[in-house]
Amino acid sequence: MPPNHIATVLSFAATDPTCGAGLHADVLTLAALGCHPLAVVTAVTVQDSVGVEDFLTLEAEWIVDQARSVLEDIPVAAFKVGMLGSVEAVMAVAEIVSDYPDVPLVLDPVLSSGRGDELASENMIDALKDMLLPQTTLITPNTLEAQRLAIDEGLDNEVPDAEECAERLLDMGCEFVLITGSHAQTPQVINTLYGAEGAVQSLAWDRLPHSYHGSGCTLATAIAGFLAQGGDLLDAVRQAQEFTYQTLQHAYRPGMGQHLPDRFFWARDEGDDNA
Repeated sequence: MPPNHIATVLSFAATDPTCGAGLHADVLTLAALGCHPLAVVTAVTVQDSVGVEDFLTLEAEWIVDQARSVLEDIPVAAFKVGMLGSVEAVMAVAEIVSDYPDVPLVLDPVLSSGRGDELASENMIDALKDMLLPQTTLITPNTLEAQRLAIDEGLDNEVPDAEECAERLLDMGCEFVLITGSHAQTPQVINTLYGAEGAVQSLAWDRLPHSYHGSGCTLATAIAGFLAQGGDLLDAVRQAQEFTYQTLQHAYRPGMGQHLPDRFFWARDEGDDNA
């Protein structure tokens, strides 16, 4: 790596006017980790810290042109994919990343908002599974997202457990699956990393008292950032969880809805009551 090189990560995601989640959160997270973010807009949302009111997905041509413009200019060390919003957007991103098979890709499958607002159709989920999952290094669903991605409506009479979900997602072509336990009814949040040989890492975190806007974005983007800086996957996943947990410990509530992670907690004055 040349002197003064800053690892660059390209994020595909939707805008969020609160900067709590989405593309803006990805930029904040990468900057906090010392990476240089590249940002490709896939959709524009109308939302606040309570929930998503509406969104508009960009035309596929606009997504492709944004990405091609920066990729032809700046080398990237990792991709992070968040909310896409349409089948056409999934196809566009899948086409772009297929030209960079050696660049790790972290997929945060944004299927709904924290409030439960629907952000992905069944057709879009099918497109994710068919076109993007086979190119994915690591997917980071919570338990509900993992079940929605893995369940087969025609075959499943019961909801598959986390291990079965991971096996199915791995069979779809991704290399690793990190299922987060934020939605599980457990005293601790247990995040488990699965690979071809089964569970390879499981970390437990004390459950924090609030609801958080952007925690999943922060985790997936932090993993991409640590991978871009040369870390191996297990270390990147562990470091990203440690970073994300601290952003949530220092979270604040600027509006009337959820708390927002403080990605720059480490830069606050220790004597500042807001830190």
